[in-house]
This record gives sequence, structure tokens and C-alpha cells, in this order.
Amino acid sequence: PFVIVCNHQASLDLMGMVEVIPERCVPVAKRELLYLGTVGWACWLSGIIFIDRRRRDAAIEVISRIASAMWRENVR
Repeated sequence: PFVIVCNHQASLDLMGMVEVIPERCVPVAKRELLYLGTVGWACWLSGIIFIDRRRRDAAIEVISRIASAMWRENVR
């Protein structure tokens, strides 16, 4: 298991991430990225799971569901 962190310093980061992220990897991002124009659309279309960090309980619930699904489907 591993974690890849991208600090999105430029809108081109997403294109670089696509090349680096291995198959069967589950991308997770902060919800604020969804509202960054074309970057947000690209994230949404690529299936990134968004976490709303302002709503702690909801964020924990989403992460828990993701973890359960990852365990069941044996993905990273």
C-alpha cells in the first residue's frame, strides 16, 4: 500500500497524476477542487471521490465507505 500526494500547484498536475497513478488505485480529493473550472470537471469525470472537509462527520462516513469498498474489492 502507498499514498500519492499531489499539491496541485498548477492545473497540469492532474495530467501528471493520470500518468503516475497505478491501475486499481482509488483517488480521493478535497471537495474544493470540484469548483476549479476545467480541473474540477476533469477530476469529476475521472471518478475522483471528493471529501468535504468542512463537514467532518460526512467526510468520515465517506472515507469509511471507501475503505470498506476497497477492502471488499481488494484495491489500493
